[in-house]
Amino acid sequence: MRKAAIFISAFGLPLASAQAQTSPDATAAKFGALQGVSDIAMSPDGNWASIVAPRPGGGQRLFIADLVSGGAPKPILAETGKEQNLRGCRWATDTRLVCTVSVVIKDNGVLIGFSRLIALNKDGSGITVLSKGGGMNSTGYIQNGGRIIDWDLPGKPGKVLVTRQFVPEVSDYATNITKEADGIGVEELDITSLSRKVVERPKPTTAEFLSDGKGNVRIMGSALVDGNGRLTGRTNYYYRKQGSREWELLSKVSGSAQGIDAGFDPYAIDPAKNVVYGFENKDGFTALSSVSLDGTATKQLVLSRSDVDIDGLVRIGRDGRVVGASYATERRTIEFFDPDLKKLGAALKRALPGNPNIDFLDSSADESRLLLFASGDTNPGMIYVYDKTTRKLAELLPARPELAGVALGTMAPITYTAADGTKIPGYLTLPPGSTGKNLPAIVMPHGGPSARDEWGFDWLAQYFATKGFAVLQPNFRGSAGYGADFYQRNGFQSWKTAIGDVNDAGRWLLSQGIAAPGKLAVVGWSYGGYAALQSPALEPDLFKAIVAIAPVTDLEQLRTDASQFTSSRLVSKFIGSGPHVREGSPAQNVGRIRAPVLLFHGDLDQNVNVGQSRLMNSKLKGESKTVEYVEFPGLDHYLYEPAARTEMLTRSDAFLRKALGL
Repeated sequence: MRKAAIFISAFGLPLASAQAQTSPDATAAKFGALQGVSDIAMSPDGNWASIVAPRPGGGQRLFIADLVSGGAPKPILAETGKEQNLRGCRWATDTRLVCTVSVVIKDNGVLIGFSRLIALNKDGSGITVLSKGGGMNSTGYIQNGGRIIDWDLPGKPGKVLVTRQFVPEVSDYATNITKEADGIGVEELDITSLSRKVVERPKPTTAEFLSDGKGNVRIMGSALVDGNGRLTGRTNYYYRKQGSREWELLSKVSGSAQGIDAGFDPYAIDPAKNVVYGFENKDGFTALSSVSLDGTATKQLVLSRSDVDIDGLVRIGRDGRVVGASYATERRTIEFFDPDLKKLGAALKRALPGNPNIDFLDSSADESRLLLFASGDTNPGMIYVYDKTTRKLAELLPARPELAGVALGTMAPITYTAADGTKIPGYLTLPPGSTGKNLPAIVMPHGGPSARDEWGFDWLAQYFATKGFAVLQPNFRGSAGYGADFYQRNGFQSWKTAIGDVNDAGRWLLSQGIAAPGKLAVVGWSYGGYAALQSPALEPDLFKAIVAIAPVTDLEQLRTDASQFTSSRLVSKFIGSGPHVREGSPAQNVGRIRAPVLLFHGDLDQNVNVGQSRLMNSKLKGESKTVEYVEFPGLDHYLYEPAARTEMLTRSDAFLRKALGL
């Protein structure tokens, strides 16, 4: 594969808009609008906030909000291209920000992602690219533009620690003399002058570094590869004692297709306690532990449960101070280690309407001012600023202003029984004001498959609820968060169990009288789209309409799609081998599909190649099945554009109404 020169403009590149062949209805436009804030951060002094928000015509804009004087946020940067995205920004100082920009290119038919770091002043001036690109003689791509791992170096204002990808360079083709630097290293970087020095030399297998927030790199992760340079799923972690430059073995982590990780996986360092927090398997569930970094390797169990995984680490402040951990039962719960934040979180839940979920987003350097987000099932969310000194809570920005005044359906946790007697959790959203009986209904399996649905606002489920559908989101076996036994062998290798649970969700809706006879559909995105298309392999007549967005349709093709990447061995292991590969591929079993099918896909999808939907469309047409296929040029897996999402919602609603005879 040839090298590609990458130049990322600070203002992006325009591209043609998505297809729009159906007139959107007003409801679809409101729900198709993207969340108003995709990223937000607070300056060290607590006086300013940077806000990344979608542009109405596509792309993103960066705004600066004055948190002291108020007033409307001011735009300072516009990014207009669909193939590149402004992912997020953080404040390096009170006047200068660092932002991550990503871009996708197509090289010989293969989609390749790149990231770059840029810096700019809070008035939009002084834009510079921080990431070091490769020279003309580089022997490979520099895809990774780096990540800031420490924002405050003692006595060095404006300097950060940043990871950097190095690739060898041929300096003399006649003698084949090369610069051998290869792998991920760490540099100390001045974000204004761009002066830099290497503080951690790169190694070919190095994949990760953790700093203690005080300018000291204390953890290094080395990803093991096979003889062909492919990732094996095994990572060795090393640590340094305080004041030492010597690396000592901390843990060995090995993953599996079954989602069971062996070993302690470090995530964050507490320099005051001289420990590192991380996750590991305990009795089949993920638990949070800490390990001392003083040479004794003393391990302490911090938090665990016997019913669900501890899967979130709550951090705050410039140095990412660990203040708690989270897990999800019927609702997500935060266990705070910090007593003041625990008290504040409880007080805010009581003060705000609807007993919302509360997430702490960022803070000033002294943590006297906080950015937080409160949301619920019928509340798309509001960003607040809280001042600890004055104890005042002020609204800053709504997450989805387009939905102001729109009645939303409540989301209720439910449990149904699968065919083999297993209790399957899920969430049921009913149309606002509905009796909950004799409704058109949708089963909506989540993506992943190693993910799960949670209680809270869901724009896709709420759209269909407002259009009169009951929506059930099952956490089928193969979902993450419920331990190793529930995970099975993953949603592909154990597809019969996972899809069986999805179908049992539909039967439950019918048995409860929630779904009207003959008015049941299945809608899914990513793995959820796979589940929707694979459902007829077990029960062809259950669902009367199928909508699949960015679905996997052929497992062997999924393996082939990953063959040119270093993750190919891991993907192949996840898929496995045997009869289930063909039996579990919707594109190989289209004869079982009797319901009409609607497919959507973006052609810059790096998660699931667009060829998966193209193949399914071709196979369905070859069998004279009823199918519609909409492809969005220049969009990725998430169809992150208002016009595309509005089009998708409008078409889906019309398709379901026709197929279900509504």
